[in-house]
Amino acid sequence: MKLFNYRFPSIFTQIPILLFVCSILLICRGFSAEEKGFQSLFPENGIPKGWVVRAWSDLAKPGPEGAQWVVENQILNGGGARGSWLISEREYSDFELRFEFKLGAQGNSGCALRSPSKGDPAFDGLELQMADLRYNTNASASELTGGLYRALAPKKQVYKPEAWNSYQIRLQGSQIRVILNGTLILDQDLNTEEAVIKRHDGRNAPPLKDRPRKGIIGFQNLSRGGSPVLIRKAEIKILKP
Repeated sequence: MKLFNYRFPSIFTQIPILLFVCSILLICRGFSAEEKGFQSLFPENGIPKGWVVRAWSDLAKPGPEGAQWVVENQILNGGGARGSWLISEREYSDFELRFEFKLGAQGNSGCALRSPSKGDPAFDGLELQMADLRYNTNASASELTGGLYRALAPKKQVYKPEAWNSYQIRLQGSQIRVILNGTLILDQDLNTEEAVIKRHDGRNAPPLKDRPRKGIIGFQNLSRGGSPVLIRKAEIKILKP
């Protein structure tokens, strides 16, 4: 008498399943390894360590009296007096930077990239804009969120006013790639950008192709109305040249 009538599947019929499972495990492992490459920029509450406050128009000058940048509940708050940068003491060249930001109705901020430690990041380094149209209703596309200030406009405007927005920024060599809220808005070889940019006082600034390939990073508070610049989940990953 047969107690069982079960036929075990051939190992050959299981191979596709095994390959599928292995591929999923490898993908997950790859994601895990990539995530480990990121380091938090503001891991502790209080005044950020390894960062300094400087004036918005010239990083060689101290920030205005009353400017405050402090981390509380894992959120960097740039409040107090208007017109300051919080800049890193460390310099970066090739990297991926990601963070979320939130501005008020008249919010105006920026992310400094590869900037020298003196001068204006918008013209002497790179400044990726974070600004609400209500701050300047006459602003050009490159002066609004997603633009490299006065130099390169985003492909599409997907900024969400008075809500949390997410940036993913990749700088490697002369290539910059920026994703805002899941949409690719910049993907450009800076070596092709030869246009001379005008500073606020009318003087010429270097074209993007001549901007530094290494420098500091930072966050700006130039908002009106006393509303703070809020930054959270800020992480950076160093890339090989």
